[in-house]
Amino acid sequence: MYGNHHAEGSNGWPARRQRSSDDSDTERDHRSSTRSDPSSSRTGARGMNGLSDPDLRHGGSVTDIPEAAPIHPYWAAKRHLTCGNTTPPPPGTPKMIPWRAAPGKIKTAHAALVLCLNIDVDPPDIIKTNPCAVLEAWVDPHTMPSHKALEVIGQNLQHQFEGLNPKISYKPILDPSKDDLKRFCANLRKSAMDDAVLFHYNGHGVPKPTPSGELWCFNRNYTQYIPVALQEIQSWLRSPCIFIWDCSAAGNLLSNFVKFAEQRDNDAKLHGGGYPEGMPPFSECIQLAACAADEQLPSCPELPADLFTSCLTSPIDIALRYFLLTNQLPSGISTDQVMQLPGDLKDRRTPLGELNWIFTAITDTIAWTTFPREVFTRLYRSDLLIASLFRNFLLAERIMKNYHCTPHTYPPLPPTNTHPLWASWDLAVDACLRQLPDLLKNTEPSLAKDVSLGARNRRQAARNESAAQPTAPSNPHEKPYSYIPSRFFTDQLTAFEVWISRGGSALTKPGPLSLPVQISPDQIPDLDGPNSVAPYAATSLDQGEHHLVPRKPPDQLPIVLQVLLSQPHRLRALILLSQFVDLGPWAVHLALTIGIFPYIARLLQAAGQDLKPVLIFIWARISAVDPSCQVDLYNNQGYKYFASALAGQDDPRQAVFPNGSEHKAMCAFILSTIARDYAHGQNACWRERVFDSCFEHLDEGDFLLRQWSALCIAQIWDANDEIKVYGVDRGMQDKLIALLSDDSPEVRSAALYALSTFLGASGSSDLNKLGGGGSGTMYQLDERIHFRMEVAVVTGAALAIKEDASPMVRKELLVLISCLVKEWRGYFIVCAWIYWEEDRRWKDAENQHPDDDLAGMAIAEWLENYGDDEEYRAENRVLLSSFFTIFSILLELSVDPYHEVATNAQTIVDYIMALLLESPFTRLDSTTLNRPPHQVSESLSTQSYGSTRQRVPSDQSSIRNGHTTPAPLNRPTLTRSETVTSTISSGVSNTLRRTSSFANVLKSLAGNIAFPSIEDGRSSPKPQPTGQERTEIVQGVSRPPSPNLNFAQYTSPYSRPESPEDSYSRSSTLVSHEGLQSTVDSQPPPMEFMPSDVMEALMEEDMERLKARRRVGNHSRHGHSHHRDGFGGVASPSGSTFSVDSSVILGLGTGVGIRDVLPLKSRFYDWCCEYFKEPQMRQPEVDEPGSVQYNYQVWRQQRNEQVYEATEKQAREAPRCRWEKPVNTIQINGLPLSLAFHAFDPHLVIANEFDMITVWDWIKRKRLNRFFNGNPRGTSITSLHIINQEVGGIILTGAADGMIRLYRNYDPSLCSGPVQMVSAFRGLNEVLHVKRGSGVITDWKQSGGTLMVGGDSRIIRVWDAHTESQVMDLDTNAESPVTALASDSGSSSVFLASFADGTVKMFDRRLEEDDAVVRDYHQHTSWVQNVKWHPTLAGQFLSGSLDGEVKLWDIRGGDAPLQGWDLFPQGLSTFDVHEQTEVFAATSSLNPSNWRSQRTEVRSLESRRAIGSLTAALTSPPPREGVTPFTPRTSSLAFHPREMVYGVGFWDGAVRIMGCKLPSVS
Repeated sequence: MYGNHHAEGSNGWPARRQRSSDDSDTERDHRSSTRSDPSSSRTGARGMNGLSDPDLRHGGSVTDIPEAAPIHPYWAAKRHLTCGNTTPPPPGTPKMIPWRAAPGKIKTAHAALVLCLNIDVDPPDIIKTNPCAVLEAWVDPHTMPSHKALEVIGQNLQHQFEGLNPKISYKPILDPSKDDLKRFCANLRKSAMDDAVLFHYNGHGVPKPTPSGELWCFNRNYTQYIPVALQEIQSWLRSPCIFIWDCSAAGNLLSNFVKFAEQRDNDAKLHGGGYPEGMPPFSECIQLAACAADEQLPSCPELPADLFTSCLTSPIDIALRYFLLTNQLPSGISTDQVMQLPGDLKDRRTPLGELNWIFTAITDTIAWTTFPREVFTRLYRSDLLIASLFRNFLLAERIMKNYHCTPHTYPPLPPTNTHPLWASWDLAVDACLRQLPDLLKNTEPSLAKDVSLGARNRRQAARNESAAQPTAPSNPHEKPYSYIPSRFFTDQLTAFEVWISRGGSALTKPGPLSLPVQISPDQIPDLDGPNSVAPYAATSLDQGEHHLVPRKPPDQLPIVLQVLLSQPHRLRALILLSQFVDLGPWAVHLALTIGIFPYIARLLQAAGQDLKPVLIFIWARISAVDPSCQVDLYNNQGYKYFASALAGQDDPRQAVFPNGSEHKAMCAFILSTIARDYAHGQNACWRERVFDSCFEHLDEGDFLLRQWSALCIAQIWDANDEIKVYGVDRGMQDKLIALLSDDSPEVRSAALYALSTFLGASGSSDLNKLGGGGSGTMYQLDERIHFRMEVAVVTGAALAIKEDASPMVRKELLVLISCLVKEWRGYFIVCAWIYWEEDRRWKDAENQHPDDDLAGMAIAEWLENYGDDEEYRAENRVLLSSFFTIFSILLELSVDPYHEVATNAQTIVDYIMALLLESPFTRLDSTTLNRPPHQVSESLSTQSYGSTRQRVPSDQSSIRNGHTTPAPLNRPTLTRSETVTSTISSGVSNTLRRTSSFANVLKSLAGNIAFPSIEDGRSSPKPQPTGQERTEIVQGVSRPPSPNLNFAQYTSPYSRPESPEDSYSRSSTLVSHEGLQSTVDSQPPPMEFMPSDVMEALMEEDMERLKARRRVGNHSRHGHSHHRDGFGGVASPSGSTFSVDSSVILGLGTGVGIRDVLPLKSRFYDWCCEYFKEPQMRQPEVDEPGSVQYNYQVWRQQRNEQVYEATEKQAREAPRCRWEKPVNTIQINGLPLSLAFHAFDPHLVIANEFDMITVWDWIKRKRLNRFFNGNPRGTSITSLHIINQEVGGIILTGAADGMIRLYRNYDPSLCSGPVQMVSAFRGLNEVLHVKRGSGVITDWKQSGGTLMVGGDSRIIRVWDAHTESQVMDLDTNAESPVTALASDSGSSSVFLASFADGTVKMFDRRLEEDDAVVRDYHQHTSWVQNVKWHPTLAGQFLSGSLDGEVKLWDIRGGDAPLQGWDLFPQGLSTFDVHEQTEVFAATSSLNPSNWRSQRTEVRSLESRRAIGSLTAALTSPPPREGVTPFTPRTSSLAFHPREMVYGVGFWDGAVRIMGCKLPSVS
């Protein structure tokens, strides 16, 4: 990873990885001044502190590996694999144990220290050695009277426990009788209430516990030992409790306690239904026992008698003594000297404090690396006293096992006494004690030799308080010895750094060196649940690496946590910690489990500028993995830290991290997580002026900062009326709409997301919380202005985004539109009715009277109701026009080529149509809503395919230009083929099935969608050995491949959720048809009213809904409440909002009985959050040397270079060789209309005359894949390319419906999954209706990522694949279709276009859009089939026309061609030129008189003569009308881009592949 070969920023901060090869500045479009692309793309290799390192790839060992050329694959970023959907975790993802202590965590409040010593009287079953251990709590009881000794021991023991946690009340119970013990226990439980009680039992003066589970105490006269059953103690103390058993045979107590506890728990479940609330089961009690049931405590005189208790309560004392017993120090240091070790346990700068600190770090680490995560969290991270006891228990186990005692615990723990870290402890103690003689040389020994370091500490503290002056050294002339601190922490940090820099980030196979893999049943994704995710596919982001898991984390992680406490090591520890959490969510979770959170939270109070960048980085990772931290950051006011960093100007004094924009983006992200669905967090951000800071940063140059500023705004004003009001006053909505033209698709989506939450969509992570309530109250605006603002926002966004090339952006647009539909449903009902009536009128034009314009008359009457107020009438006309525009865009999106976009749009459209069918429009006598739809003949469907779009419709232009003509009087916008009845029915889905009643059909539309359901899975067929084609055609509609992550699910307006939890999940239960019919039947009988009355009533109801929203909002505003209902906003009344005396007629109540499915729910924010879960400081796996993907790409690059070298030699010979070598023949079903060879792989992509695409290995004659393109019936695939050929390949198709579609995973040898749609968008929107057209013609330029799209249109649209946006629309200045496009292979902006009228034009993209034609050539007299640049001579090109002529031109010469060939006087079908060698080929056309054979001729440009021919015999004639209404040809022809090979496809379905007979080229 980083280590040696990565640059480091200041303070050793590692440089970030490159944002991706995809985002190079050299590749930017000439108009772009901002960095674009990407959440997956990151520009430049910049350090966390912002230090740029342009030579990152050339440092250190990376140069030893073959350097990859700067290849820029397009449509390969993360958004293309996910389309804004969160990526499901791969199988085998480690199960995340909750890192926070559970709500019912143990909290110890009181403790009973029971001492049954009976000093001077030995128990009868114990025979003591002589000498033997005598110290109890470091007190020798024989040096004072027994009663005094007992008190001192109790007092010392209490002090020792207070050293663990001084906040607990400890009660020594000295030699108690059974009654005293009972009383004390009862009082303890009463005082502790529901908290835990510690019960410490020292039974050194009583017999051993019995095998039946009894311990001993005394009678009142101390004449008898009285047994106490464990069941009694359980009854007195109840639960929760912690027990310490310090006596011989302590295992009897532990095992019997567990047995009795389980009995009690089972009895409680059987009889009483469990314990009272707040009381955990007895079996959850914690126990620590000194030895096993058959063992006796050690009596070694060098050790204390209460060795177990001493280990638990004063570990440093006993550890030092034990070290002296087992190790020989050269200076002959005595125990007395060790007890003089200077320092304070709580001061880490002193020797004693440092040892205590090291001991804590080591025992924590041993526990973390040995125990299960759940056990570690419960015992070491829930209660301070329990954590200290179990930390010290590890020492007890290590020492006592050397004396044949085996300490036990419950819950049982694996042994740790041989852990390798104990050697590090011994080394640290050794290093400290070797300095002890020098430390003690100039200090006076204490007069009273303390036997306990802890006791000495307490006395020293007392002396320091009473004496102001410290003790002077005994020799004033000698300088005091300076203690050399231990290297322990430095060495451990180095080890941690080595782990990270030497492959710690690498993935590995599951095993002992990996994170534990646990897949529990609850981890299996539930596709029907509210938080459902799609099952993980092997072909998703990991590219088949899903079987690899993270490596086992380094043992030093808990030590890094301890080092954060030290000022000298803190920065280094934080940097290493940031590198660790950068590895992924699993690493963040492990750090949180260790207990890092309180430390990191406390550091937010630190003022040091050097910590700021690393703290921001770490907090960004924590917030991404655990959003619940928002409450903590609010409570400790940590949000102020990030708010000030976000608002801070780039101070030149803070040059430690000049990359301020990246850190500000992280701050915006953290603040957005604080505000998300959390009113306190929103208001806190508001008070800190975060909203204003984000407003300013929307103009920043860094796309990531722009993106997260918009998303932070979205979360701050989500369902918060006051902040929305402020935002409108600042003009925030206008600023966001301006962002919709941003170069980055992520920024455009973020701006739409912010506008959606502004208009009522919910930003909550809860999928059941849909939102609603529009833009809130807007009490500062007039009602009409409020109304116009909401409409203007959505209209502006819809017009800007409707043809965006990124489906992720279009999805966000639909969420925004759904907000408007929810609040202004009446207007949309009116638009749907007008659309329906106009559509029927247009189709029945020949049968109707001109006066039957029902919709036009209704609009005119509606406008007349406004009297003479011309300005008001114009405003209402524009408003209706805006709604109509949005409704038309919705219809277009409902047949979007990308599944998710179309599905979401259908949900909205069907919601509107369902409302229309419940509206009073259905009760009008004159309506056509209840008549069956007009049947459109198949021939009409075929002929009218081309009327796909007209220029911006009149209703849109009226908004911009203020036209006053009624908008919908012309033919409605969507003139794609047969508009609403057949476009929606046969374009993509079969929602509106043609039956006798259109109304009845719409009511059952929920069950009749042709989109794949969850059960359908992938719908395109896998390769099958049979020759049967079109097997996946459902009701006449073939399904294209599905995207990688397809989460969109159609939601019917009629289906009812079974439970509130399922309200957003797809439900198959439909309201019965009879029930719906009864709703209609129960309506009042038909009334005498006009369509304009219905329009006015519906619109007034919308206004009433707005008034109700403003009233409710104002009321709650005065009550200072921002979240007014479960949806986080004012939910719009779905029923009627009118009072009894309302003047509105018809009793509308629009929406009653219709399922509330809007607004749609966006997943975009969660998808963006994944950016901060992904590694930033290391290269992605595909760029990581040694990874499978990297090695594959290195191999591809070397293979490609070999192909370049070989074909360059062949290209020099090929013009002089014969091209008659048969290579292979492939047979497909249908006509192979388009062919495309892969430049490096032996792949041939063939498209037939409909929508079937097949991929073949043309060398092995093996079909690799077959799938449908999904273009509507009557259209063809008219353009075919393979892009990104250097790194693999994506198939790009252009179809006559104007759509561009891209597919990946077509090679089964690389991807085991199905073919996936990468992206799809409308390449042309202004397709002309011509009888014989060319469909859609495209040209792809890999070097610049430019896609040019022309065809049956007066424009050629230029798309930038990098930004997924239109660059320009060039006017063709021609009245005929574009038939071919050819861009220059270099960096030139010049390209060629040929036309159906025989013209060839040269364009220059640097000129104005309407004046880009620089040359015209008119020598051809018929349709030009193809135009190609000369393969070797710059400035020359060839063209071939249908009349059989091929001409060679020079752009530097005149208008006449340099040369011409009249190849086929009977006509030419196809023509192509090889890209590398001076060879071209053409195929003759078929006609009714000559169809039995078809000839292909290959000619040399060098020798000007034929060098090969191929004649194919055909058995059946082609149809007279042509195979397809596009591109008049009955064959296809394509040269291989590199090899000396060409393919010809014939009418009978055969594809012949021919090669060049090359001499042996050395």
